[in-house]
Amino acid sequence: MPDLAPWPLPEGVSENYVHCPSNGLTFHILEAGYTPQRDRPFILLCHGYPELSFSWRKIMPVLAQAGYYVVAFDQRGYGRTTGWDASSFHETDMSQFSLTSIVRDVVALVHGLGYRKVTCIVGHDFGAVTASTCALMRPDLFESVIMMSHPFKAPPELPFNIAHGGGNRPAPPVDIQAELASLDAPRKHYKWYNSTERAARDWSTPAQGLHEFLRGYLHVKSADYKKNVPFPLKEWSAKELAKMPYYYVMPIDKSMPEAIADMMATEDATATRRWMSDAELDVYVQEWSRTGFQGGLNFYRTITNPARMNDVELFAGKKIEPPSTFISGKQDWGNHQQPGAIEGFNESCSDFRGVKLLDRAGHWPQQEQPEKVVEEILHFLKTL
Repeated sequence: MPDLAPWPLPEGVSENYVHCPSNGLTFHILEAGYTPQRDRPFILLCHGYPELSFSWRKIMPVLAQAGYYVVAFDQRGYGRTTGWDASSFHETDMSQFSLTSIVRDVVALVHGLGYRKVTCIVGHDFGAVTASTCALMRPDLFESVIMMSHPFKAPPELPFNIAHGGGNRPAPPVDIQAELASLDAPRKHYKWYNSTERAARDWSTPAQGLHEFLRGYLHVKSADYKKNVPFPLKEWSAKELAKMPYYYVMPIDKSMPEAIADMMATEDATATRRWMSDAELDVYVQEWSRTGFQGGLNFYRTITNPARMNDVELFAGKKIEPPSTFISGKQDWGNHQQPGAIEGFNESCSDFRGVKLLDRAGHWPQQEQPEKVVEEILHFLKTL
């Protein structure tokens, strides 16, 4: 895309494009440590929402200096990656945003880069869903996995031993939106809000302006927001989920920008400029202003609709087999948004190497505390 201005990247990190005929995507990537011989172990970085490959800029040069080939890419629906169905909310082919489609994307990219093995796939936020699903479905290709800020939830169990009237049937799912709406102070879950038609419009046109909205969103989910003192929730119920901040469980009558504006009414986001300058934030503002948010939000439409998650049933009862670990910020409520997930890693992963919670980091650890994240990644890799 020669008409787009290059991003302000650290020395040693460059932009590139990889066209993959098998899925029709042209991936926008950042890379560091490339050698024509392709003789370095390969680390693949998957960003979350509402982010970009740019979110990994701080840790890429250091990992490359440690001897790795490091690639971050804009996922389908994000940033400068093109070739996905960008039609309207009602006309988009949602099959392209299934979890198996995401894994196909990553496999195509890996092959396009000339590799048949990934030493470690690292995912943050929704990128942790990408990374964990890749490790679940293709343990032969992804030799280890690091999940950040979004614990892995194993595929649901299927009804078992029911042929003769006994056996186990999964409990019917809780209608969490109905439960939240019936609270004395009605709330709604952000994932279901993000899956609605209005969400992309709300995200794109905040009353406070996109720069101020995203600055506030970064602030309230970071360790700089002193009210972030997360703790485990007892169960998946409205009463428990309502203990989380408004950016996860929103007032029922508020949009996300309105919820953030309320939270920021008495806050000063100056501290976030320590780890996200205005020039860096402008990269996100410019990209989202250009593309809109619907592409990224389409993944929420997948995970909140059981009919769009049927493909994951292929892996019912399966654990993540490659060595795995979880790194997150100690001040990140995302660790507990799925009750029991962070405590259940030893059940959902065959070779789980532990949880690392970094102090003075919230939901953006690779940006808030990049040195600590690099230290933990390299420590994990040395154990392989």
